[in-house]
Amino acid sequence: MKITVVGTGYVGLSMAVLLAQKHDVTALDIAPKRIKDINERRSPVFDLDIQRFFKTKKLSLRATLDQDVAYVGAEYIIIALPTNYNEETNSFDTGTIDGVLEEAFRKNTDATVIIKSTIPIGYTRSLQLRYGADRVAFSPEFLREGNALHDNLYPSRIVIGGRTERSMQFAEILLQCSSNPATPVIYTGPDEAEAIKLFANTYLAMRVAYFNELDNYALANKLNAGEIIEGIGLDPRIGSTYNNPSFGFGGYCLPKDTKQLRSSFGSNPSTLIGAITTSNADRARFIAHDIAAKKPDCVGIYKLAMKSGADNYRASSALTVANLLQELGVQIVLYEPLIVESRFSGLVVENDLNAFKRAATLIICNRMEMALSDVADRVYTRDLFGEN
Repeated sequence: MKITVVGTGYVGLSMAVLLAQKHDVTALDIAPKRIKDINERRSPVFDLDIQRFFKTKKLSLRATLDQDVAYVGAEYIIIALPTNYNEETNSFDTGTIDGVLEEAFRKNTDATVIIKSTIPIGYTRSLQLRYGADRVAFSPEFLREGNALHDNLYPSRIVIGGRTERSMQFAEILLQCSSNPATPVIYTGPDEAEAIKLFANTYLAMRVAYFNELDNYALANKLNAGEIIEGIGLDPRIGSTYNNPSFGFGGYCLPKDTKQLRSSFGSNPSTLIGAITTSNADRARFIAHDIAAKKPDCVGIYKLAMKSGADNYRASSALTVANLLQELGVQIVLYEPLIVESRFSGLVVENDLNAFKRAATLIICNRMEMALSDVADRVYTRDLFGEN
């Protein structure tokens, strides 16, 4: 089967690699370097499983900049493009998806489009009214950056927002390409599938905010937060996962998805949903004031990525803390190997790790790494359990 994947970020590339085990997959992107890397079997995103598959698996995968090559003859077109949150409209910007759909259907009148991008509730239904229910379906992704292919191979569930023959066939394709053919499959309406995605991510954001507020209390009252979290986590109704305090939830998904869900409520009651974003902002301010109270001469920010093994620092909570520290008059230096410029977001960048360690009297990092073991006495982190 010929399948086209539009977008080669974490979602798109991991989906393309997954399907290329058994199908002819074309990846479409607008970035020439990404196309070259994929065709030469180098992963443009940090994902060890994708790198391993590129080296060891026979994949029917090619990447292209050419829309005709990508769209013509494809039986499925999977859209995996980012949807940024627009603060003015209080909604995701779906303009890029709209453009892709129009062009794809103009070049291919037979394909079924599967949307993997995160979208507002009701968006897929509006597309189905325009193009037909059998032409467009929504299937949310539940992937972790750095582990996207693994999460496609061993999915917790497959959700299909559509009950047409073509959408059900797509679910079978995902199952056949996964390493767990017993994965639960849920068929829902498109609105319900969109809601599953947003409510799932917002719950995760809420859990992060909850344990961060617990940590705020423990720090303010000189209590051992790790012991408290361990004690409550042993209750099976609560569990001992996703409970490691941090500087706040960040990255590309949780901040914008939480805002989108809050906006979706409209005038309906949503006290808890709205409080999650407020709690996250409060956490960053609490951390910044806690650091500033130590009166460091120079604070070093060790990397902006939200977790170990990731290369994405969009909406970084560490950057938020750094900006708040600057407002409090604290001198800042940033170590981030992914940034080649000498300054970033108003911060001085030092990409020599040893020079960075010499410059900083206090180093903050969201997740502790071995590279800081020699200066552990100068490290400020709320990483209590050594896990993401």
